[in-house]
Amino acid sequence: MYVADSRASTPSAEGAVRQDLAGRRRHAVAPTVLALGTVSLVTDISSEMVTAVLPLYLVAGLGLSPLGFGLLDGIYNGFSALVRLAGGHLADRGGGRHKWVAGLGYGISALCKPLLLIAHTLTPIGLILAADRTGKGLRTAPRDALISLSSTPETRGRAFGVHRAMDTAGALFGPLVAFLILRATVDGYDAVFTVSFCVAVAGVLVLVLFVPGGASAPAAPDGPRPTLRTALALLRRRDLRRITICALLLGLATVSDSFVYLLLQRRLGVPDRWFALLPLGTAAAFLLLAVPLGRLADRVGRWRIFLAGHGALLLAYGLLLTSWHGTALPYAVLALHGTFYAATDGVLMAAASDGVPEALRSSGLAVVQTGQALARFACSLLFGAAWTVWGDRTALAASTAALAVCAVFSFTLRPTREHVS
Repeated sequence: MYVADSRASTPSAEGAVRQDLAGRRRHAVAPTVLALGTVSLVTDISSEMVTAVLPLYLVAGLGLSPLGFGLLDGIYNGFSALVRLAGGHLADRGGGRHKWVAGLGYGISALCKPLLLIAHTLTPIGLILAADRTGKGLRTAPRDALISLSSTPETRGRAFGVHRAMDTAGALFGPLVAFLILRATVDGYDAVFTVSFCVAVAGVLVLVLFVPGGASAPAAPDGPRPTLRTALALLRRRDLRRITICALLLGLATVSDSFVYLLLQRRLGVPDRWFALLPLGTAAAFLLLAVPLGRLADRVGRWRIFLAGHGALLLAYGLLLTSWHGTALPYAVLALHGTFYAATDGVLMAAASDGVPEALRSSGLAVVQTGQALARFACSLLFGAAWTVWGDRTALAASTAALAVCAVFSFTLRPTREHVS
């Protein structure tokens, strides 16, 4: 009797173990996500070194007006929109090109860093920044498609959260490295650009050596072919169309990071030598909250977390508009700024992935990213012009009001169906 019971219980126990291991695999972060996170970490150290000093270099060093800086900042943040669809299309064609299209984008951005050493006027700097953002446009959709395709629908929020956390770790170290270089060298800006190039090359090497090639699922015989027309036709899908419209509208009222840091510096009188440290506050909050908010989005709904992130950004703008000058102001603004990114950046891509077929995953995500990037490009131009004409406070008040209206509209236009685990 004892032996019979033992034999009967063994298959059940083994099945439970197998089920438990399968469950762990379903909830584990894929190696591809970790490898891409490492690439983004290294690359972001490079790019954020430049981003941290660029506003001060252009405005204080080269004497650009807020309107001129708004133009360059718009190029830096929005020019990639012109090539994101092309990058997504190239990655989807042939099935296995995600890694190599992303690698091309990383390589172009790396080559742009030393060119900043020889550019000292608006036109060449604008061309270099445009080329750098072309690289970003090529790599973003294929990279996010690899993350999406290597994750299950139940864990996409967590996977994007882990990647964004690793990416933000680089954003945390980048300004710190730039700050140390500026304090230790005479020609600080040139040294920053040189070191940034070396770090960017290391990121490309990590991608080539350690990121699996990956491939999107092939299209079914009667399924959609990866063309630009079929990518745009994805907007016929109701939920993806709503997500794209909301991302575009909210992007139109999202003030760029550089302007937020310049506003903080003016409000608090931060010395120039400390300016490069301001992005650390945003990056620290982003790093701490990206994974928890990604997991929360998987459980309660990605759109709720996405809109809550814009609520945090509204609070940050509100604090900048108040007359409060307390020592806690920069910490509160930067913490809310980082919370905004943690709740929106990867969460938006996870939400968009739910409505895009695997054969067109890179192209579909590029459609959403293109709308958002174009909107932020327009916002940088408009905000720079408004600052020049009316002053920084009036420009920020107008952006805050526009963001509040767009957030309310996005709540009413939320996707009708979304995955909740």
